[in-house]
Amino acid sequence: MRYANIADVEAGQFLGKSVYSGNGTVLLSAGVQLTVYMVNTLNRIGVTMLYIQDPLFDDVEVEDMLQEATKQSLIHGINDTFEAVRSGKEWNVKNIGTSIDMLLSDVISNKELLIELTDIRTVDNAQYVHAMNVCLLSTVMGINLGLNYIQTKELAIGALLHDLGKNGLLLEDEISPSVREHHTWRGFEKIKNKREFNLLIAHVALQHHERVDGFGIPRGLSGDEIHIYAKIVAVANTYDHLISHLDGDKALLPHEACEKMMAMSEQQLDRDVLIQFTRMVSIYPNGTAVRLSTKETGVVVSQHRGLPGRPVVRIIRNNGNDLDIKEVDLAQETTIFIEAELA
Repeated sequence: MRYANIADVEAGQFLGKSVYSGNGTVLLSAGVQLTVYMVNTLNRIGVTMLYIQDPLFDDVEVEDMLQEATKQSLIHGINDTFEAVRSGKEWNVKNIGTSIDMLLSDVISNKELLIELTDIRTVDNAQYVHAMNVCLLSTVMGINLGLNYIQTKELAIGALLHDLGKNGLLLEDEISPSVREHHTWRGFEKIKNKREFNLLIAHVALQHHERVDGFGIPRGLSGDEIHIYAKIVAVANTYDHLISHLDGDKALLPHEACEKMMAMSEQQLDRDVLIQFTRMVSIYPNGTAVRLSTKETGVVVSQHRGLPGRPVVRIIRNNGNDLDIKEVDLAQETTIFIEAELA
């Protein structure tokens, strides 16, 4: 499959990856043949990019660390939690714990994979996909930083619930709120009352907008005053915001987001956590169209663990009736580099 701008998607093509609704159910299943109505509907609900099947890239797999059932459970769980909090009802801690257990099982089984955040966002599901992505990124970073299973589970729960305080909060209320009205405090207050949770889980919500240089929100903590869980979630949260439209800004490409984050080292973000992050995230996900420094264009077809910026790129040329296909392994071809990612 390959990653394509929805403007280039045509009726009759087949969807490569499922699209989820806001409550975790499948809106469109992978493999469905797209109609004009489907494409127009996806466009209307805010989808900008899609994975589509392509005979020339049938062997290219997007290596998901999480199974479909796990994704559905996570999105459904966070949706139910947010809706319960929004309506003033009790929320089910057990469901969150079950979803996190499923996530941990998937991550431990697939920990050698680079993370590719490839789930399609819509206006309806964006908040919940964001929570899932931050949870996944944080969990893998936590494991790589040596956290044990119990600590990793606490981190994962905190990451999934880090924005719980945003429920019912308007964007303009976040610009200059009193400290106790900021979504970090609001989330902390909602989570700390759950006796089933370690208080450190609530501190993830409280501290994930603190900065290591002391200029963060809400308490201006710095350095070691910020818990490692919150430092990890801060990195994951920053990355997912940069590659999405959640703040209304133009989404950055993964490699652009990574470059911007490295400039935040020891100012906004913790350096050691950032180093782990850059080792585990796929800068150029499989299926992405790129232009090489040789001016050839192709599609990323596989990755190298530990070398996220040096994938294998397949280049296809049309020579009359024949197709000339070659693959360039950037881990071997050290003088060639990716010049641009093509939308």
